[in-house]
Amino acid sequence: MAIKESELVLAPNGSLYHIHLNGNNLADNVLLVGDPQRVDMFKGIFESIEYESYNRELHALTGCYHGCRFTALSTGMGCDNIDIVATELDAAANFDLATRTVLPDHRSLNLIRIGTSGSLQHDIDCGSLVAARYAIGLDGLMNYYQHSDEGFEPAMTTAFEQHMLLPSQVAKPYCVSGSKNLLTRVADGMHKGITVTAPGFYGPQGRHIRLAPSIEHLNEKLASFAWENTPVTNLEMETSAIYGFARALGHEALTVCLIIANRPAGTFLNEYHAQMKETIATIIERLATQ
Repeated sequence: MAIKESELVLAPNGSLYHIHLNGNNLADNVLLVGDPQRVDMFKGIFESIEYESYNRELHALTGCYHGCRFTALSTGMGCDNIDIVATELDAAANFDLATRTVLPDHRSLNLIRIGTSGSLQHDIDCGSLVAARYAIGLDGLMNYYQHSDEGFEPAMTTAFEQHMLLPSQVAKPYCVSGSKNLLTRVADGMHKGITVTAPGFYGPQGRHIRLAPSIEHLNEKLASFAWENTPVTNLEMETSAIYGFARALGHEALTVCLIIANRPAGTFLNEYHAQMKETIATIIERLATQ
């Protein structure tokens, strides 16, 4: 049965409405970054470029490196944007967009977020790389979707809820595991831990500017949680939704974050663009050669 035009919305050229990609110009390896200008870094790494598009904060670029095809795509900030991007990436891979019907053979994508984050541990300094073995979502996004428990971590969620004792007015948290395969391929030499995803940058991450956060000592509580000897390492704004959609829709996902703030120490790395480009190049190299 075809999905209505109002539900699966397409651009005038027949691609997905927001990401401006379709199944032909989308690679299996999708590298997600927040900043649309960061996509330009890939132009100096890809050996050839076959497609590029811009729409709002969504900048897409598909090219090749050492014979391996990649799509770089900016998402903007926050899980609300991931709701759009992840849904449309899956639709590009698994729908016949001309008929708005599901293709018979499922296509699985590798979704790798390369982002920035704040460390919650004293010993993870600015300039470090952290790969997320698990994600904990404080955003509540996946609570709006039906999904099985496969890849989601109900026991971990229960333990986290008992540890945090969050007030009833905030979203119910959820825990999701990342791709073990991508972790093995990409994360050698990096810190590995639990990445917590917040629904904002200030109060939801424990920052007190003029409005005080409703949860006292949020970051200290997060930093003291661990699951199966894996500690909470960092706090950002997208990973839980990426992991949640990947698990629910049959894709592989991993986040690697460059730490640009150490929250316990109060330090911040202002100039990190050279290191970010080096990180992108390293991840592409590892994906292309394994």
